[in-house]
Amino acid sequence: MNIQGLQKLTLLDYPEKVACTIFTGGCNFRCPFCHNASLVVGERGKVIPIGRQDYHGFTEEEIFTFLQKRRGVLDGVCITGGEPLLQRDIEDFIVRVKELGYLVKLDTNGSFPSKLKDLAEKGLLDYVAMDIKNSRERYGQTIGIEGYDTAPVEESVSFLMKGTVPYEFRTTVTREFHNEESMRALGEWIAGAGKYYLQQFVDSGDLIQPGLHACEEETVKEWVNVLKAKIPFTALRGID
Repeated sequence: MNIQGLQKLTLLDYPEKVACTIFTGGCNFRCPFCHNASLVVGERGKVIPIGRQDYHGFTEEEIFTFLQKRRGVLDGVCITGGEPLLQRDIEDFIVRVKELGYLVKLDTNGSFPSKLKDLAEKGLLDYVAMDIKNSRERYGQTIGIEGYDTAPVEESVSFLMKGTVPYEFRTTVTREFHNEESMRALGEWIAGAGKYYLQQFVDSGDLIQPGLHACEEETVKEWVNVLKAKIPFTALRGID
């Protein structure tokens, strides 16, 4: 496992749980607005300044020593990235986490549906948060890979909507990549989803493409009202 960061306590990342968050390095997407750009393209083992924290390489044993000490204090472990499903040892790692009695939440971009299905069907995931970057038509542009075939992402969406594991979908919105047309198309795509969140873009100072902008708050709130017709549980994050 390429583990680049550890947030020892979070009350936000895992809904209704006290958790820690583990950051894995590497991603197969190059989303221009990614706020963890150094985790996507940084060198393994290098100290990586991101926001208010410095990330550096952690060994698995360092992580498990920490988790052993926090048993009874933390409810769960969030595994995020980067893209965690790139990690070859992800299943073995999660098994060890579960053996310590922790719930596991996975953040994923949905591009590895077979791995996602396998982990969920083995009972190794307790919650999945999947990023849906944009409408199908604008997906490649939004993830920095023109011409991207959305079939794997669509497969992950279909799987999660079957309800095998509790899940949420979420989209980080930016002025440059999202508009009402694309949001309506996205809503048609995931109509009937359980939970869907729009997240306001925040410039962390660690972006793949500098110079991007958040959408106007009133605009995003209008999109939420539009989306509720297709996904009743649609809500905002990052906007009061």
